[in-house]
Amino acid sequence: MQEFSKYVGLDTHKETIAVAVADALAGKPRYYGEIANTPEEIRKLVKKLCPDGEVLSFCYEAGPCGYEIYRQISQLGHHCSVVAPSLIPTKPGERVKTDRRDSEKLCRLDRAGELTPVWVPDQEQEAMRDLTRAREDMKGLERITKQRLNAFLLRYARIYESGKSRWTQAHFRWLEGLKFDVAVQQIVFQEYVEAIKQAEARVAGLEQEMEKALESWSLAPVVKALMALRGVKLITAMTIMAELGDITRFDSPRQLMSFLGLVPSESSSGQTRRQGGITKTGNGHARRVLIESGWCYRFPARKT
Repeated sequence: MQEFSKYVGLDTHKETIAVAVADALAGKPRYYGEIANTPEEIRKLVKKLCPDGEVLSFCYEAGPCGYEIYRQISQLGHHCSVVAPSLIPTKPGERVKTDRRDSEKLCRLDRAGELTPVWVPDQEQEAMRDLTRAREDMKGLERITKQRLNAFLLRYARIYESGKSRWTQAHFRWLEGLKFDVAVQQIVFQEYVEAIKQAEARVAGLEQEMEKALESWSLAPVVKALMALRGVKLITAMTIMAELGDITRFDSPRQLMSFLGLVPSESSSGQTRRQGGITKTGNGHARRVLIESGWCYRFPARKT
């Protein structure tokens, strides 16, 4: 384990960062203060904490501030960890939570080696993750918009009975023929229909961008290999690899499944063993597409 002269805990927020410092050997962490969450202020902090050029260990919780602080501190030549908030040890009696206490706790636990760092993607990997998640977000908005239109039509007894599937060309032709007696209702109806078309166009556009981005991605060979599996096509394969990144960081398939929350939960004691559903911990984006793909294995494969 690498030794550092100081351990620095950062409690990060949108505009400020609470800073605490702990000496390497012993001693109670001391609160340094609060700085602005800007690259310049972070650079000044690092320079002030190591006037003799010694290497420091910084840590902060994974959250909405992303990995830019990690990258800046790493580029300045220091060690930085982004730790998993759900795995930070907590005492049952702790009932007071402040920025100062959080930063002091982080540097103390970092010095003791009790924090669990998360895997930090490089900029290319993070960009692909943003792309796949943007497509997922737009697909969710499309689904919500369709549900709103369905609810609107149901209130006025407009039931589609001409076919089994909705949102096909036949269904949209049926929608184009609907008329409402009140002009305002017709306006609302048309707005819902246009919103659906726009949502579908955004999803289709992002899927095209995913196809283009795949060709220059370093993990393209792995994505294409995954697409050879039943139930796994471009969206699923790219989502899995964008979320997981370097899968060699997992020591075993069991560890990978645990990271994805696909292992059974358990609450056993003594001679009693109770197992429940999957834990659903970890990365929900990759877990969702894997479960959806798994439904293809309900039936035997077709011979072609």
